[in-house]
Order: sequence, then structure tokens, then C-alpha cells
Amino acid sequence: MTTIISALQAVKQRIAYAAMQAGREPQDIRLLAVSKTFSAEAVREAFQAGQAAFGESYVQEAVDKIATLADLPLEWHFIGPLQSNKTRLVAEHFNWVHSVDRAKIADRLSSARPVALPPLQVCLEVNVSGEASKGGISPRELEALATHVRALPRLQLRGLMAIPAATDDAALQRRQFREVRELFDGLNHKGFKLDTLSIGMSNDLESAIAEGATIVRIGTAIFGTRNMRR
Repeated sequence: MTTIISALQAVKQRIAYAAMQAGREPQDIRLLAVSKTFSAEAVREAFQAGQAAFGESYVQEAVDKIATLADLPLEWHFIGPLQSNKTRLVAEHFNWVHSVDRAKIADRLSSARPVALPPLQVCLEVNVSGEASKGGISPRELEALATHVRALPRLQLRGLMAIPAATDDAALQRRQFREVRELFDGLNHKGFKLDTLSIGMSNDLESAIAEGATIVRIGTAIFGTRNMRR
């Protein structure tokens, strides 16, 4: 427990310092603890240390974890690739989805979202690196998808998510994040009223915050080296 507490404190200090360097307020940047492959007990320890929002990528693992931790007031974010046959489970169990990149997925989430729950909060995943191995819609197709999602019932379009190409080059990190922010700003200029930029992970959160991140998705720096998924 002490390890997770100290790790969370260290990450929050990194966020606060990066915000100060960028002339921003630390409270304007939300920490999403990426708990995929880690146990429900690890999530409970993080909650006891003050963390309430958690990100998951594997649907069945996440649903089981959510059930185990149903006694806690947690906020669950789905951040991984989403297949059509898993949309109902995600719509029924999560508060947020960061990885919508197709109209078909959005349609299925909208139709499966229970009326008794608040609208599902949605970010569109955009692929700014052009890597075929990564999910996400291309920048040129983004506005059409945003228009489609904004009109769907039971969903609330909040912003954009991206996973740029991995690099230790801080200038390249910032350039990729800047491209996402410019797409975000462009949509808002056209009246979309987005408020969420889900960019930045353990190795590049400083660059992401400098370019306007409002959510940083941090796993390794909190929980340690990720367990290999079976």
C-alpha cells in the first residue's frame, strides 16, 4: 500500500510541476490511474490513497473488477480498443469511453446505454501518428465522426484522445500532442464545445500538459511494471 501511496504522490507532484511550468492550474488536469492487468486489491489501495478514477482496456477483466469493487464510489474509463461485440458490456458498466473511432461503435454504445444511467461520456480517438498498428480515426475524418456522435442519444461527446508514436524526443512529443490540441481547437471553433483532451502517459505527461492535456492516463508510474495479460 505504501508503494502505491508514494507513487501517486510522486505523479501528482509531476503533474503540479508540469502545470506550473505551462502556466496552468494543477486542478485543471485530471489523473486517470490505468489499472488494466492489475488486481482489484491494487485499485482499492489506490482509492484509499485518494484516487477515484481508473482506466481499463480489457472488457471482461474490467467488468469482473468493477463487480468486485462495487462497494467503492469509483469512476471507470474504458481506454482500449473496442470491438462491436463488447459494446453492451462497456455501455452498461463504464462512465467514460476514450476510444471511439467508428460510427458503428458509437451507435452500438448509444443503443446499449441503460436509460437509468447518466449519458456515457465519450472521447474520440484520433490517430495523429499514422501508425497502422494504432487505433483511431484519421484527422481528415474526425469532424464527420464528431458530428455523428454529437447527435446520438445516451452519449455525451466530451473531447479527443490520442496515443502518439512512442519517442523520448520531447520536441516530437510536443509536436504530436500539439496536433491533437489543434484538432480539438478546430472542432471547438466550429461549435462542438469540447472540454476534454485525454493525452499523456507515464513517459510523456509533461509534454502533454504543456500542450493542453486535461486528462493524463498513468499506469506504470503508479502501479509499476504491467503484468502480462493471460
